[in-house]
Amino acid sequence: MTTPEFADNRDNFCYRHPDRQSFVLCQRCLRTICPECQTQAAVGVICPECMAAERKNRTPAQKRAARRWGTRPAMGTARSGKPVVTYALLLVTSIIGLLQMVPGLGDAITAQLLFAPRYLYPDLFLLPFEPWRMLTAVFAHGGFIHLGLNMLALWMLGQSLEPMLGRVRFLSLYLISGLGGSVAVALLDPGTATVGASGAIFGLMAALLIIGRHIGANVTGILVILGINFVFGFFVPGIAWQAHLGGAVVGAVAALILTRTRRREQRAAQIAMLVGLTLLLIAVVAVVPPLLITSVYA
Repeated sequence: MTTPEFADNRDNFCYRHPDRQSFVLCQRCLRTICPECQTQAAVGVICPECMAAERKNRTPAQKRAARRWGTRPAMGTARSGKPVVTYALLLVTSIIGLLQMVPGLGDAITAQLLFAPRYLYPDLFLLPFEPWRMLTAVFAHGGFIHLGLNMLALWMLGQSLEPMLGRVRFLSLYLISGLGGSVAVALLDPGTATVGASGAIFGLMAALLIIGRHIGANVTGILVILGINFVFGFFVPGIAWQAHLGGAVVGAVAALILTRTRRREQRAAQIAMLVGLTLLLIAVVAVVPPLLITSVYA
């Protein structure tokens, strides 16, 4: 179900397929296009009409090169509309998760990928400075059920979000949300070590809530699911609810940036704001008082 505002706003639907919702604009004419109508260009995507105009305006040299090398026009190749980034994340994360279950190998992999706040403060512990663990932990998990639930959620959310946002934006949202989860763990529970994509998954759920609300969709169901999953983390031992909270908050902020900078001329501002959000997260971790950690290990 959708709200009347959603149904009345035709800008939320593909101009060639009025029954298909989308969040992606043609970078030439700025009309909304669904995944079937999207052609990947050098920057962004373009619609079939703009693609046809581009082909028509090719020079004879470009046409000869295309025939010689058997390639499509320089603007790009046809886009399948499949959530390729989602599938790639599923594949990489699943392979790592399965390798973690191999006796004699799993512990070593987990030790290399897990995140613990103490890796951010080399002066306090006899450990190397390895800040990249804030992201590598997203690809490691604590068991088959942990891996399976997160990958199921990623598959379901990715099929909706990636076609709406585009591949680069979706990947950025996923990684920034995962980073937000690690930052929240460093701030709220500096004595723990964590693994899992839960922070990134909660970021995707929060983003779907924000984007759905922005386009006028009924987001009650998403809100209920997000709330249930968040509260669930308080009652099950071993779940880092801090990562859930951090991922959801950061994912919501990133989604707000994406919804407010949809137009082509806002692309530079969008990139700058997402980079700024990432730097802000890093800065927050950098200024955390070391006493928060030393008090745990005292």
